[in-house]
Amino acid sequence: MDKQITYYSDLLITYATEAGFKILAAIVLWVIGRWLIGLVGRMLHNALTRQKMDATLMRYIGSFVNVTLNIVLVVAILGYFGVQTTTFAALVAGVGIAIGAAWGGLLSNFAAGIFLVMLKPFKVGDFISAGGVMGTVQEIGLFATAIDTMDNVRTIVGNSKIFGDNIQNFSVNAYRRVELKCQLAGQADHVAAMQLLKGRLGQLPNVLAQPEVDVEILEFNLVGPVLAVRPYSHNDHYWQVYFDGNRVIREALDQAGFPAPMPAQLMLTRAG
Repeated sequence: MDKQITYYSDLLITYATEAGFKILAAIVLWVIGRWLIGLVGRMLHNALTRQKMDATLMRYIGSFVNVTLNIVLVVAILGYFGVQTTTFAALVAGVGIAIGAAWGGLLSNFAAGIFLVMLKPFKVGDFISAGGVMGTVQEIGLFATAIDTMDNVRTIVGNSKIFGDNIQNFSVNAYRRVELKCQLAGQADHVAAMQLLKGRLGQLPNVLAQPEVDVEILEFNLVGPVLAVRPYSHNDHYWQVYFDGNRVIREALDQAGFPAPMPAQLMLTRAG
């Protein structure tokens, strides 16, 4: 009986010692592995920084490499303990496929975000129209872009919707044309009106001297000629020039004594 107890005691001590060494080795592997992963991350960050890569894209790449290396480390430790890593790898692949199917929209947003960062159709601070939203870009995130609309509403738009649609960037070019219209009466001197408006709008603050203000006849209707009035300004001053331009059109024609345009029906009634 004593020999049997001694045998089991020795066997238990052997197994406990072996398990203890394996656990200790696993801890050492984990610590060393994490240190190496951190070292690789720092080296990758330094290399990408020297290449002057975009900060957002650097975070994408760093996160992907970090997650991948941690999975490899866990699989290696499990293999050391004798766990069938092929089964584990198949399980991870199956989970990845299931997550990919369930999160297809998120993954498409993620991929679109990478392309937005790499191709740079716009940057933070640009005034754009994309994904059905017009406003100033506040943040380009992993899955969505934050845009402040003109009425100061923060709007979050999925990156895939932005990348899959037309993108208009109003901040890239040096200037932008302001589209205004002016309705003249049929009996008004359109040549004098065009010269007057061209001179008065050219004096407005933030209206560019070059290109010059365009004032031309756009079309005719039953009331009279319609003028296209087109000053040019930097995008930051677009709405100031837009509103000031409409005000100047109204005031300049009124002060110069131009007849007010009237609907055709009212003119016929007065003539009759």
